[in-house]
Amino acid sequence: MISTVDLLIELAREIRDGNLRSLVLDIVSNPRLSFTSIEPLISIADSPAAPRKHHMFSGGLIVHTVCVVKIALAIQKIFEEVYGIRTNRDLVLAAAILHDVYKYYQYSRDNLNGGYKPRDDWYLSHDYAIVAEIARRGGGDDLIRVVSEVHGIAPITTLEGLIVHLADSIDARFGEYIQNEAISAIKNSGLENLGCKPAVLLDLAVKKFGIQTVFQYINDRTKLYELFHTLCSEAASSPH
Repeated sequence: MISTVDLLIELAREIRDGNLRSLVLDIVSNPRLSFTSIEPLISIADSPAAPRKHHMFSGGLIVHTVCVVKIALAIQKIFEEVYGIRTNRDLVLAAAILHDVYKYYQYSRDNLNGGYKPRDDWYLSHDYAIVAEIARRGGGDDLIRVVSEVHGIAPITTLEGLIVHLADSIDARFGEYIQNEAISAIKNSGLENLGCKPAVLLDLAVKKFGIQTVFQYINDRTKLYELFHTLCSEAASSPH
């Protein structure tokens, strides 16, 4: 899976309501905040979902977002099939795509430890930023309400908000678990003694091999060790 904004655009095109689809496509295609002159320090395509937490590698934000969309739509389908409860698919899809989109404004590269870190000069959490931007671009109250509920800045009162909240929590927990397993493999292999930092090595692995190749070895530590050892050796021998 390649982490590009095109993946989000492709998902946004599935929204049936024309006005809502146009709004989401507008934000995803041009994700700059319109109410501030502060510029992001990294691109949305490079951004992690949460440094030192889940999906902390380059491209992690889009990987997490795509997975949240797929989980949310699956939950919605299951709940309808089992409970007979119909919900607004467009709102679920739109909120899932947009729920973390402005996280990339919050981060900068960590040149000391590798990976990314919260930036020092940013003042607005991404969950408030997306609400402000939706309103600024003429989005409706229904979308603002659902997006607000996903992260808990408003009490959950809609099924759409609950569905995306659950999907977000599931992937964050799962992503953190498999990521910690990979980091543990690096630490237990002694590669830090060779100067290879876990965050840097994981980032290199994801960039070179892709997330599916890296994480398919979570249950095969021997292959995971080999993969990281090869990368560490290459990094150590390359000119700086």
